Order: sequence, then C-alpha cells, then structure tokens
Amino acid sequence: MHYNLTTKYYFISNFDTNNINQQNKQTIIIYRNYSSKKIDKTKILKLRNYCKKKGLKFYLSNDIKLAINLNLDGAYIPSFNKKFDHLSYYYKKNFEIIGSAHNLKEIRLKELQKVNKIFLSSLFKKNKNYLGINKFKHLSNLTKKNIVVLGGVSKKNVKLLKLVNCKEFAGISFFE
Repeated sequence: MHYNLTTKYYFISNFDTNNINQQNKQTIIIYRNYSSKKIDKTKILKLRNYCKKKGLKFYLSNDIKLAINLNLDGAYIPSFNKKFDHLSYYYKKNFEIIGSAHNLKEIRLKELQKVNKIFLSSLFKKNKNYLGINKFKHLSNLTKKNIVVLGGVSKKNVKLLKLVNCKEFAGISFFE
C-alpha cells in the first residue's frame, strides 16, 4: 500500500536552485536565516519569483509584516517567537500563518497566535526537543489545529508518519 503525503515543507537558508528544482508542487519552501540580523529583501524577492516560476509556494520565517509586504504565500512563526503583533495586520485571504511548538505550553501559544498549522517537534531527531511517537501522538491530540511533523524525517523513516496519522512533514535533510 502506498502512503500519500499531501504537503512537505522545506526549510532553506540560502538560494540554491539545484535543491529547489528537485521539488514537486506539494513542497512549500520556507526561507529562514537566523544567522544574519539584516534581511536581504532582494534575495527574498529573487526566491519568491523563482518559486513562483516553478509553481511552488514560498513562506518567510519570523517576519510576517515583510512576508505580507512582499506578497508571499505565507509566514512561519518559530517556537521562540511569542509576539502577537501580526494579529492586527491585514493580509490577503490565501495568506497562511504556520508555527512550531515543542510542548503543550507552546501549542497553546500558537493557538493564541492563530496559526493555521502547528509544526510539532521533534518526532525522530533525538535532540533536546525529542518527543518520540507516543508523546507526539498525545500532544497532537490536545489541539484541533492541523499538525505537521518536524524533526528527523528521512527517506528511510517517512513511512512511519502513518503511525502518527500525519500526511505532512517539514525538514531540511530529507530534501538534500
């Protein structure tokens, strides 16, 4: 039996056409660059235009106002962002706001921030935020928001996503 994934979220920190070209239409590109303090708008515009040409959606991490101003498809709010400023912004109907969480407190915060989907981390990657399958399932049942798997998804373990009843995942190493 084949397990159909609906959406994949690919986190990038630089503009590499080789990896973007390998993605299909179910992949959403999320640009995040936490290493530099200043955001390069021309780089983001180039990425947006390239993704649009390829038929891919493009989101910006941690700057909702800029994502709205540059007419992007959406924005991503990391777990460390606890602001509510974006609730007063006006944005187009199809603009999507997504966010990540690692525990119940952060899930409730993302619900208050009115995100459309919550990226719950980390399912497979054994880091300080490691949840494992059982804790992941328990936390995902505590919210009515759509849950996206984040952390450690690889080509070897992608089929295990059906154990947590998720058809969407996010990552970096899976795509490279």
